[in-house]
Amino acid sequence: MLRVVSPRKASPEVRGALIAVAARLLAQEGPAALTLRRVATEAGTSTMAVYTHFGAMEELKREVRRRGYAALAAALEVAQPELEDLCRAYNAFAREQPDLYRVMFMEAPLDEADAAECAGSFDVLVAGAGGDHALATELWAAGHGVATLELSGLLTPEQAVGVAEALRAKILRR
Repeated sequence: MLRVVSPRKASPEVRGALIAVAARLLAQEGPAALTLRRVATEAGTSTMAVYTHFGAMEELKREVRRRGYAALAAALEVAQPELEDLCRAYNAFAREQPDLYRVMFMEAPLDEADAAECAGSFDVLVAGAGGDHALATELWAAGHGVATLELSGLLTPEQAVGVAEALRAKILRR
């Protein structure tokens, strides 16, 4: 008799665990650490779970970044329309989601579609700057610099907040 094996069903908990593990590995150890077996083992599941939930490792990487951009956009939406609040929300996101932040902004985009996802979150900042792309870029660069210094341990969270506030004030006074 032929035995039919049904594929495993997707689980939001397993999917979330795979994304969290992938984000941590990418952020802390780089792309070489992201192997099928390691992700599955650290998520407490089988390698088949990656295929069930994402189809392939490349889609898992894409989903990590997609989730990060969506979370950042949500944090920025809450802060609108005040430009200074947008900047604070950006730095708070980096502090609260360091693995996602590192994967989103310290790794090259996967392709043009991935770069477009990133641009979508930047568009929120441009809108907050009244459409002033140059101002938004200055604020983004300053915020990114502060976030990167904080995440690398070169600034304490308190120092980072102070530096970010000072940079924002200088940029906005021009």
